[in-house]
Amino acid sequence: MAVVAGMPAKAQTEYRMTVDELFQLVESNSKTLQQEKISVEFARKGMEAARTARLPELSASASLSMNGDVLVTNRDLTNAQGFAAPRWSNSLAIEAQQVVYAGGGIDASIRLAELQYEQAQVSEQQYRQQQRFLALGNYLEIFKLKNREQVIAKNIELTRRLIDDIKSKYEQGMALKNDITRYELQLETLCLNLKKLQDQRSILNHQLANQLGIDGEIIPDDNMINNSYRRDGELTWQATALASSPDILQAEIGKKKAHQELKLAKSEMLPRVAVVAADNFSGPFTYDLPPIDKNINFWYVGVGIKYPISSLFKQNKKVQQAQVRTRQAAQTYSVATEHLNNQVQQAYTYYQQAYVELETQQKNVELAHRNYQVVSDRYLSQLALITDMIDASNIKLGAEIDEVDARIGIIFAYYRLKYVAGTL
Repeated sequence: MAVVAGMPAKAQTEYRMTVDELFQLVESNSKTLQQEKISVEFARKGMEAARTARLPELSASASLSMNGDVLVTNRDLTNAQGFAAPRWSNSLAIEAQQVVYAGGGIDASIRLAELQYEQAQVSEQQYRQQQRFLALGNYLEIFKLKNREQVIAKNIELTRRLIDDIKSKYEQGMALKNDITRYELQLETLCLNLKKLQDQRSILNHQLANQLGIDGEIIPDDNMINNSYRRDGELTWQATALASSPDILQAEIGKKKAHQELKLAKSEMLPRVAVVAADNFSGPFTYDLPPIDKNINFWYVGVGIKYPISSLFKQNKKVQQAQVRTRQAAQTYSVATEHLNNQVQQAYTYYQQAYVELETQQKNVELAHRNYQVVSDRYLSQLALITDMIDASNIKLGAEIDEVDARIGIIFAYYRLKYVAGTL
């Protein structure tokens, strides 16, 4: 849902979106994904064209021509004699042929086209997940930067209040001018860091908006850090990956294609059998002298066999090459499963690690807040130095930022695991 937000320079549209809405925009507006959809359509048309090979071949021809007179001579060109011929001739021929056996070549060609269509579909799925993961990475980074901005903004407000307190104590003769200067320096540093974060978020927002085909500020869903995510065991994720990973699906299709290519190569060494039928209606009859000005019709039905004898010493090399390709495809599948297993194990480990990191950062925030409160009380009681306050403030700021990053890290680790498993 989009609302208009007032900006200092100009009005800019805000796009508040969840992860699901982000994926919907990727689906409808990603140029890369649209290109892959066209490739799928192209492969589907290729499959439909390949299936027409099972249909009979039908041809027809017709002609109308004007004939000249017939001239007959001896072989030494003497004794020339002319015969009048009918001036007009016509011809109509129809021929049909249905292949009934091709050594499995037609079926193999059709199956190859079907596999290429499946391969295009898997490729589209692969690009869809890549585009989703790319968009999600920028989306979560924007969320992370926005939360960092909020943390730093709170610390800026806190620092300003502290400066006011120190100025009040300075007027009472209870603080030094240098104490004010140090915190004003810290305030300037915080403001600079805030500006850097805003600029970095603006750059990422522009890139993501381009990918999504929108123009405006993207506002991530704040509630997603409170969502619970699946904590299935590694074996469940491994099984899911084997069934869904585009890399594995591509490798499986590669094995099937290699098998069909082998069948196609072998079919070239087998005879081709077809049923043939034809009808020819033509006139005049010019195979007699003088020509007979009548139409003649003849037809035939039969079986034709064609055998490529040269394939006995030519095609065997292609068959051997196809056999090697089959073994190569099987090995490619084996390597893909091994690589996928490692990827899932790594992504799952990082996912579990993200929860441990969040627990650690939450404890650090709690300790940092306690430390800051103690140092602040001691400083206001003139029992601590201004440098102690600055250190305590920086520690608290760092702990709060790390906690926000850890929460977002869980979300990223979860979706990275889904991406590796092929279910993003």
